Amino acid sequence: MKFVTASIHNEQFIGAVYGDKIIDLKKAEKDIFELTSFPKSMVDCVALGDKFVQNVKQIVDKIAGKDGSESYLYPIEDVKLLSPIPRPAKNVFCVGKNYREHAIEMGSEADVPKHVMLFSKAPTSVIGHEDEIDPHLHLTKELDYEGELAVVIGKKGKQINEAEAMDYVFGYTIVNDITARNVQAQHKQFLLGKSLDTSCPIGPYIVHKSAIETPYDLTITTKVNDEVRQDGNTKDMIFTIEHIISTISQGTTLEPGDIIATGTPAGVGKGFNPPKFLQPGDLVEIEIEKIGVLRNRIMNS
Repeated sequence: MKFVTASIHNEQFIGAVYGDKIIDLKKAEKDIFELTSFPKSMVDCVALGDKFVQNVKQIVDKIAGKDGSESYLYPIEDVKLLSPIPRPAKNVFCVGKNYREHAIEMGSEADVPKHVMLFSKAPTSVIGHEDEIDPHLHLTKELDYEGELAVVIGKKGKQINEAEAMDYVFGYTIVNDITARNVQAQHKQFLLGKSLDTSCPIGPYIVHKSAIETPYDLTITTKVNDEVRQDGNTKDMIFTIEHIISTISQGTTLEPGDIIATGTPAGVGKGFNPPKFLQPGDLVEIEIEKIGVLRNRIMNS
């Protein structure tokens, strides 16, 4: 099941993908069951866990017997897909150098980490599918892309054991970890270079974990203007999702709606010789198998 935060006619709603349409879940529930139990935010829906998923399944089952013209069904091209979680409560957790070849392209064999490498992106950096990315030309000429599988946490937990970590996962989405490489290098840390406004496109959907048999065999492809730049697979992660969740949670409480970007495969712009940094007008498309395509264009100045 694919869930969205979307808007139509300037009204935001929580929805689910149904073929080539989007279900407005709140309207559908009211029309079909004469109930209004769905929360207004995706975070609150995620926090309901299996109850939320089961309620959506009941709606989908009812719709299956109808003709598809119901007022709570919108053609997908008519809605604006926002970031599934438009304003995360916390910074987005990010794992650095979690693919061996990417670590090497960013330095050398010595840069392959022995422990999980973590940084974060500010909530103000988050944008959605088809939103434009500000190139921040006054700050950088080294804007880069990183296509990543991201985990959406489904329930509160601390000091989580690896054996239980997947119980805390609600689903998966896509993150583009846009980075100003010169800012990253100048400040000797990651936060400023990775937290520019519009530097964290997320979406277009959250795919419930039940729809993905394993997160460790998903292709990740990043294209810039139709040129394939990254062609990787999640099986090549150095640190597993279970290990990442356990590591973060040892001293930090994870909560419903928290997002963890799990790292990027080789092929980022900085890794080419000469580098292939993003330019105004460039179109970046990240596709992850079984999830979808996250598409954003660099704003023309």
